[in-house]
Amino acid sequence: MGLGVDVHGSDYTKAAKRAVSDALRHSSLNFFEATSKSPDDMHIEVVLGVSPRGEIDSAEIAKEIPYGTVTVTVVPGGLDVPSPNGKDQLTMVNAAILVSFDD
Repeated sequence: MGLGVDVHGSDYTKAAKRAVSDALRHSSLNFFEATSKSPDDMHIEVVLGVSPRGEIDSAEIAKEIPYGTVTVTVVPGGLDVPSPNGKDQLTMVNAAILVSFDD
């Protein structure tokens, strides 16, 4: 799981890419030899928790994953924190990366 933030600009895709990068840094898959699978055999679902107002470029998010077949799903979540003057906001997106293989 990961968290990504765009501190200024309310760019949900930027925050989502950072969340995916954070999630990747917190994971390690070392079972390929034992399963006779390769990283390209992976089916990867990226689930993003995003404010209902947020728009995500799913194709840009999929590019962040270096292997496998990637799908991106956006669900309600994340957090928007408006600045005191209301002219900017802190935009947060959560990411979960789920990996599976065909039998």
